[in-house]
Amino acid sequence: MNKRILWITRTALFIALLIALQAATAALGNQFVTGSVINLILIISVMTCGFATGSSVAVLSPGVAFLFGVGPTQFPVIIPFISLGNFVLVLLWFLIGNRNIINKYISYITALIAGAAGKFLVLYIGVVQIASLFFILPAPILVMMSFPQLITASIGGTIAIIILPVLRRALKYTKS
Repeated sequence: MNKRILWITRTALFIALLIALQAATAALGNQFVTGSVINLILIISVMTCGFATGSSVAVLSPGVAFLFGVGPTQFPVIIPFISLGNFVLVLLWFLIGNRNIINKYISYITALIAGAAGKFLVLYIGVVQIASLFFILPAPILVMMSFPQLITASIGGTIAIIILPVLRRALKYTKS
C-alpha cells in the first residue's frame, strides 16, 4: 500500500477517534476522564504510528474539535496553546519513549513524567500566564489549563504504559 495513503488514513483515524471519544466523554462533565482519554490517544498515536501521525493528531485535533463544537468552543484563543501542549507531549513521548533506557518500562515512565510536565508547563505558562493577560478568560478555564493537565497527562500516560506492549505485539503480529 502507498505509504502516504497509509499515513493519511492512520492520521485521520486517530483524529476521528479522538474527537469521538472527546465528545462521548465530555457528556460526563469530568475533565479528568476526557483529558486522560485525549492524552492516551495522543500517546498511542505517536508510539504506534510514528512522529508524523502523532504530531499531526496533536496539533490538528484541538482545531477539529472546535469545528465540531467539542472542547473549548467558547474560547478559541486557547486552541494554539492546546495544540502546542499536545505537540510537546507527543514529542517527548516520541524522543524518550522509543529509547531503551535500562528497559522499555523505564523509558515509558521517563516519557510519562517528561511529557506530563512538558504539557502542563506549556498550558500553564501559555494560557494562565500569557493569554490571560490579553484575553478575558474565566477562572474555570484557567484552573482547567493548570494542574489538572499534569494529572490527565499522567493518567493517560499510565494507561498507555499498560496497553502499549499489547498493542505493539498485536501490530507486529498483523504485519507478519
